[in-house]
Amino acid sequence: MFNYIVNKTFYGILTLFGVITVIFFLFNVLPGDPARMMLDQREDTEQLQNIRKKYGFDQPITTQYLYYLNDLSPISIHSKNSDNYTFLNKEKYRFTSLFNIGESELVIKYPYLRKSFQKNDKNVSDVIAETLPNTAILAVSSITLAILIGILFGILSALYKDSFFDRIVSIISTLGMSVPSFFSAILFAWFFGFVLHKYTNLNMTGSLYEVDDFGEKIYIQWKNLILPSIVLGIRPLAVVIQLMRNSLLEVLNQDYIRTAKAKGLSTYKIIKTHALKNALNPVVTAVSGWFASMLAGAVFVEYIFNWNGLGKEIVNALNTLDLPIIMGSVLVIASMFILINILVDIIYGLLDPRIRLK
Repeated sequence: MFNYIVNKTFYGILTLFGVITVIFFLFNVLPGDPARMMLDQREDTEQLQNIRKKYGFDQPITTQYLYYLNDLSPISIHSKNSDNYTFLNKEKYRFTSLFNIGESELVIKYPYLRKSFQKNDKNVSDVIAETLPNTAILAVSSITLAILIGILFGILSALYKDSFFDRIVSIISTLGMSVPSFFSAILFAWFFGFVLHKYTNLNMTGSLYEVDDFGEKIYIQWKNLILPSIVLGIRPLAVVIQLMRNSLLEVLNQDYIRTAKAKGLSTYKIIKTHALKNALNPVVTAVSGWFASMLAGAVFVEYIFNWNGLGKEIVNALNTLDLPIIMGSVLVIASMFILINILVDIIYGLLDPRIRLK
């Protein structure tokens, strides 16, 4: 199992390196000068030169790429010269020096995602740290809803195959997979947040943290989580229901299930002990993919409900051409996808030892 985990981790690191390379060259071949984007309408020749030198934009593209890798690497080489881009200010960055290499030093630090062009030189990592928890809360609540209800309804649909209940669940799940998230978000916000507001007491828009009427106190508004989490969970819920139903039906037709029935075991014990574990493999795959997508930022849902998450932040960054936030967010999203896929592979290995042997 240890070798299996090491192998998956190694390929995950290679994938992450490829993503970093694609992100850098994709955004650095775009038309436009990053220094001009930072200064907007306030630039002059001297300011542009200072900005290019400060952020390394005056260097060849290959040197800028090495700078970018150096920024992201937790173990990196940095200059002791304050005029050099790679100089680390101990007052701003937490790092530990290992040893000196001439005029430079090898250090251990947190990955540096650079500074925002539009948010007064605010660190991109700080911007992501402020928005990602909101997206994570929304994603966890949505996927939990999808898992609990989806597995339950999937099992019931498999047990009562071709019944009226099964047909109704199939119709609803098909409809759930077909309706786009942005349409569901608009419909739910209007119907439950406006038409039925006096009965539901739910708002059309709102984030997890809100400020009181006097602008002095920040408080948590849990009810604002209800509508976006339901909307975000509709499509994965429909997928989980269908996968659970079809997978369980396939497992229930296996020979060892017939043997268990012949021994007189109850249906509940057969499903709990023998069938459910083997039927969960495709569900785990679907859930992992949807959860990674949710963490990546449910752009439409967050934007329509005005939920201050990573997806909404990416949209705002695209509108203002804030490249460091876009690049940092995409990199964090890719890292989460890779990490979740590694965890899913490990879970697969635990559920089915044959996968480890392969």
